Amino acid sequence: MQPDDLTIAGYIGEHYNSPMGLSAAVFTAGLLSWTLLEYVIHGWMAHLHDTFVAPIHAVHHRDPYAVFAIKAWLPSMAVAALLFGVFGAAPGAIFYLGLLCGFAAYEVEHYRIHFAARLAPVERRLRDRHLVHHLRRPTMCLGVVTGFWDKVFGTEPLRPELDALCASVRDVPPLSGPSNLHQFLSSLRSSH
Repeated sequence: MQPDDLTIAGYIGEHYNSPMGLSAAVFTAGLLSWTLLEYVIHGWMAHLHDTFVAPIHAVHHRDPYAVFAIKAWLPSMAVAALLFGVFGAAPGAIFYLGLLCGFAAYEVEHYRIHFAARLAPVERRLRDRHLVHHLRRPTMCLGVVTGFWDKVFGTEPLRPELDALCASVRDVPPLSGPSNLHQFLSSLRSSH
C-alpha cells in the first residue's frame, strides 16, 4: 500500500477488491456502526438529552419487560425494502442492511440480558453493566451491546467503581414471564 492509500477506502480497495469482498466490508461497517447508533439513540437521545426518544425509552425503565423496540421494526424494514427496491445491492443499501442486522442482534441480546437464566461470560458482563445502568447509575453504562462507546464518551465509571457496581447487581435474578413481544403477538392472535 502506498502511504497516501492509508484510508478506509484504500484498505478496502487493497484487501476487498472483489464485489463480494466490498459488499462484505460495507455490510460489516454497517453492523459495527450499529454500536455507535445504539449509543447515540439510547445514551444521548434517551438519557442525556430531552428528545422525543426519552419518553418512549422511559417505558422500558418503568417496565423492564418492555425490552423490544417493536414500533421501530416495521419502519426499519420498510426503509430496507425501499433501498433495495430502488438501488439494488448498492453500497448504501448494504450498509443499511448491516445496521439493520446490528439492530436485530441488539434486540436479541437485550432480551437475553433481561430474561436469560444462562448467559455466556461476555453476556454476563453486558448484563451486569446494563443492570448498573437500570438500577444504580441511569446516566452511565449507556451502551447495551458494548461498553466501547461508554469509554470513548466518558459514561463508564472508573474501573474500581464499575467493579463494585457490577458486583452489587450480580445477584439480581433474570426476569420471568412474557416480554412485550409475547404480549404483542398474543394480542394479534386474539384479535383474529
